[in-house]
Amino acid sequence: MKCPYCNDSENKVIDSRETAEGLGIRRRRSCLNCEKRFTTYEYVEKTRLIVIKKDGRREAFNHQKILNGLLKACEKRSISIDKLESIVNEIEVKLQKKFDQEVESRYIGEFAIEKLAELDDVAYVRFASVYRQFKDVNQFMRELKDVLTKKIK
Repeated sequence: MKCPYCNDSENKVIDSRETAEGLGIRRRRSCLNCEKRFTTYEYVEKTRLIVIKKDGRREAFNHQKILNGLLKACEKRSISIDKLESIVNEIEVKLQKKFDQEVESRYIGEFAIEKLAELDDVAYVRFASVYRQFKDVNQFMRELKDVLTKKIK
């Protein structure tokens, strides 16, 4: 494993533990050259899902792409990267169970929105505004009213 900071391949594992879902191993490593620490994850290789985009294009499922979307929605919120990783892993497991080889991108977005709605209202609205492509302020306001109504109940 190469160090992401200095590219040296000599490092040692400081700590290993199962991920929260029990589907992988999280390893904290220390570079023997620059002494910086970094984390790696080890997972069982699964059959790759193909995502069918709205325009009909197909591309390989990308764990990092979902994580990046969640990170953007959670920017400046007090939500840990571990929690977001956990959400992406849950989404991936759900997709693997529900779909054999191909999945429409809308399912991924809906699963992500469900998780963000449970996690943080602001992150949920941010993600929804991009994912649902609000055309005007009225659509945005309807979504906010729905969030507030659910919160009151």
